[in-house]
Amino acid sequence: MEKEMLVLLHAIRENQEVTNAKLDALTADVRRLEGEVVGLKADVATLKTDVATLKTDVAGLKADVATLKTDVAGLKADVATLKTDVAGLKADVATLQAEMSEVKQELRTFNDRFDRFEKRFDDMEADFKVLYQDYRFQKRDIQKLKDVSGLL
Repeated sequence: MEKEMLVLLHAIRENQEVTNAKLDALTADVRRLEGEVVGLKADVATLKTDVATLKTDVAGLKADVATLKTDVAGLKADVATLKTDVAGLKADVATLQAEMSEVKQELRTFNDRFDRFEKRFDDMEADFKVLYQDYRFQKRDIQKLKDVSGLL
């Protein structure tokens, strides 16, 4: 029995060594996993910081989008005003073009009348020159008659 006990003790020791080796391997695995967990925790902390930064960036972008929406609404209102102004200006241009056509017609009429007046004036001037020349001839003839009648 002593022999059996020794065999059993020897078997227990071998099992203990195997168990110890397995335990050492498991301990090494746990330590390695603990190291990985520490690394993962650091990664998670970095990710949390990145997420917080992204949230801040997104909040800033949302504010920028809100500002841009306000700006776009203002620009749309400005464009609508400009369209109204352009429509008014087009109407003014159309009115001015119609008035310009009337003025051009009146100017043509005036020019025609002026040309007729100028022709009449030229005719009158020519008549005046003829009359003035006749007057000078008659004055000369009257002077001759006075001179002749003074001799008689």
